[in-house]
Amino acid sequence: MRAVQFSRFGGPDVLEVVDLPTPQPQAGEVLVRVHAVGINFFEVLMRGDRYAVTPQLPMVPGVEAAGVVEAVGQGVDKGLLGTRVAAPLFMSKRPYGGYADYVTIDASLAVPLPDALSFEDANALLVQGLTAFHLSRQSPPRGKSVLVSAAAGGVGSLLVQLARRDGASRIIAVAGGTAKLDLALSLGADAAIDYSEPDWMAQVKEATGGAGVDIVYDTVGGLLTAASLQALAPGGELVFAALGRYAIGASDLEAMIGRNQSLRGFALLPLLSPGAINASLSSLFQLAASGALVVPRGSRFPLEQAGEAHRLLEERRSTGKVVLVPQMP
Repeated sequence: MRAVQFSRFGGPDVLEVVDLPTPQPQAGEVLVRVHAVGINFFEVLMRGDRYAVTPQLPMVPGVEAAGVVEAVGQGVDKGLLGTRVAAPLFMSKRPYGGYADYVTIDASLAVPLPDALSFEDANALLVQGLTAFHLSRQSPPRGKSVLVSAAAGGVGSLLVQLARRDGASRIIAVAGGTAKLDLALSLGADAAIDYSEPDWMAQVKEATGGAGVDIVYDTVGGLLTAASLQALAPGGELVFAALGRYAIGASDLEAMIGRNQSLRGFALLPLLSPGAINASLSSLFQLAASGALVVPRGSRFPLEQAGEAHRLLEERRSTGKVVLVPQMP
């Protein structure tokens, strides 16, 4: 089978297509022919050895996939053959390997897809959908004004909609460029502000009548985190979900204490169990299949153009979910 791997750290050009043996499903597993695999920004960081954890090389990235069950291992119901499923590889004993024609995963982790939900959209609801889903439950937005960073991205576009469904009083979307701001507004944001403008923090305060926001959902990190603190209301909460990209100093923390503000960390994996992930994904899939949750379409690339897909994310030119489509016509 074809797979995309990198054998050294570096730019997008280190990603190469190689031939690897097709995996065989072991007892309790299914073999899934991949129709779409999601690309996440943390994989861009891993490729450059800029992530919190250094992966072992060579590595085939890809922690989420969707496709059709083509074979089953011992003890697995043969009725699953031909079933359209999502494969949350990040929960499995082999948490990577999705940039390939085939993957194997424990049958209990393979979540059936509604007929109305595409493979590409299903990928957007795995890592990024679950992140948005649990962010809105760890720090509920009901009755509060919230700021969503990267609001046109995979997590942000879904979080804007979930915050609206969950009763946020005001949603401030932050993104870069007119197209992304327009997308956030179309998904339910009350105001959309370009963070490339030097006074964007003041614009957030103005959009909240000078009060600032009650919750900042920060999935970007870096310099945006410290800037977001200027838009946070006294007693507000900064929810930090940008693992490994810290830019808060001791002076920032001291200022937060003086304003009775709180910093809350967010890590997805500790919140998940096989039962919980199945229930959460089923809820997200049904919302999307019914049209109650819009999954903004991103760019599609064949396996051979994985480097171009990474470059698109790295240069922050993407909107919606970027996917590789091994079976691309």
